Order: sequence, then structure tokens, then C-alpha cells
Amino acid sequence: MSEAATGRIERIRTALTAALAPAELEIRDDSHRHVGHAGARDGRGHFHVRIVSGAFAGQGAVARHRAIYAALGALMQTDIHALAIDARTPEEA
Repeated sequence: MSEAATGRIERIRTALTAALAPAELEIRDDSHRHVGHAGARDGRGHFHVRIVSGAFAGQGAVARHRAIYAALGALMQTDIHALAIDARTPEEA
């Protein structure tokens, strides 16, 4: 994995951990699968996040995704082009 990808993953991890205190967090860089894709031309990456957090209790999928996007803030404009999300509560995991 490139140094740039490692740095992006760490920035994503830091933001999600600070905002959502996950019990589990897995981040995978899938950018290599999108080489040549129009959305990859600007240098931002494609990521998959699996996150388990008590912060999602009582929330539906849309609210969970909004919470993740809010936590990532500017990273969605600077580092992330596409984000696949699997967000669960500890009871659902």
C-alpha cells in the first residue's frame, strides 16, 4: 500500500474514532479497482468502511451514513471519492 493510501486510511480512522467511538473499525482502500475511472482522475480514493458503534443505536441506515459523512467532513472533498459503508450497532455485529 502506498504512503498516500496509508495516510488517508489513518485520517479516516482518526476522524471516525473521534466522532463515533467505534467498537470495531475496518477501512479498506479499493482505489486500485478503479484505476482509469473518471472519478479517480482527481486523485481521491475509493474506500470501504465497516464500523460498529453504539452511536448508531436507534438510527436507520440513512442516519448512520449521514453521521459517518459528517464525521469525515472535509475528507470527503479532499481524500475520498467513493465510500462503501457497512455501519452496525454492537448488537447487530
